Amino acid sequence: MSGQHPWKPSGKRAAAAASFMNHLPIRVSPRTMEFKLVDKKKDSIKVEILDTDETLIYPLIHELLQDKNVSDARYTTGHPQLDKPVLTVRVTDGKPQAALKKAAKSLVNQYIEARQLIEKQLG
Repeated sequence: MSGQHPWKPSGKRAAAAASFMNHLPIRVSPRTMEFKLVDKKKDSIKVEILDTDETLIYPLIHELLQDKNVSDARYTTGHPQLDKPVLTVRVTDGKPQAALKKAAKSLVNQYIEARQLIEKQLG
């Protein structure tokens, strides 16, 4: 083992490590979330979300809760193997679908502004 790093595998260990690393689920391209309306009432909607990217869902909920017409925005995951995540939006005025679209559009604008700022300041 002279000349080798103790933390760097060699021989059979290196092959096993490479095999393990090649089988890790690594996201190469962005997923597309799918939304399925499962319940619709005058003041609320429940939307099932497939291929959920929670890095987008939580900012969306935060943005929904900034709307004065939204009384509740909730994301429930349930059991990871049995249930699909559900986003519930309840409004006091207007349509819940409109509130969801407004929040999504606001997030898009915030991300565009952030990208422009990064490009301007960092080149």
